[in-house]
Amino acid sequence: MRVISWNVNGLRACQRRGAFLDWLESSGAFVAGVQEVRARSRDLPPELAAPPGWHTAFCEAERAGYSGVGLYARRAPDRIETALAAPALDREGRLQLAHFGRLVVANVYFPNGKGTARDNSRVPYKLRFYRALFARLRALRSQGRRLLVMGDFNTAHREVDLARPRENRGISGFLPVERAELDRWLAAGFADTFRRFESGPGHYSWWSQRSGARERNVGWRIDYVLASRAALRFVRGAFISQQVRGSDHAPVGVDLDPDICK
Repeated sequence: MRVISWNVNGLRACQRRGAFLDWLESSGAFVAGVQEVRARSRDLPPELAAPPGWHTAFCEAERAGYSGVGLYARRAPDRIETALAAPALDREGRLQLAHFGRLVVANVYFPNGKGTARDNSRVPYKLRFYRALFARLRALRSQGRRLLVMGDFNTAHREVDLARPRENRGISGFLPVERAELDRWLAAGFADTFRRFESGPGHYSWWSQRSGARERNVGWRIDYVLASRAALRFVRGAFISQQVRGSDHAPVGVDLDPDICK
């Protein structure tokens, strides 16, 4: 059972650039979560909003053309939650918690810490979002749910997770305070599924669109699938599909034992 996450950098644009629907059909996904949809569901063409054979749901930002997440599932979720009960955090359309039996898939577009002036002014907001979501997930874990947290985390965790760590130490996405937040999640029992299978360098999920960065593989690994302890024993593999185009991000995902839902 395959679960995939992809920051599509504009869902309609991804379809134009790389045939999103062709990828979706060939991906083998049971669930595919997308981030940075950048369109209201009513403005999506029908083939993107509700392709045959898929159950879909979208969570939109209040601001048009900004943020947003979407879910494509072969089976209808039991329910989907989209709020952290904090209006300042919920208005940007960054979260879906999809329940499939005991499995909860969190499809998340974590905030970028960079402000409009290309400074680090949004880092406090980013960390507030991380911590509020962590608290919500902790409550679900206490109820015996098996959690997968997937999406664009907008943070590279270790030096091995980006091509040029020294040059980016002062940049949001690799600040010590951001990396420490991921440390906290892992210390609390979440596992970075990709690193369970691959410890080496050169595995990235995002590349700048300037200077041929993707062709030279000068990238960052900022897209993850984290698994709670209860979910990890059902994980059979993890991957980054670097060959898939259509966005400045690559899809990431896991293969699971289907019993994870039971």
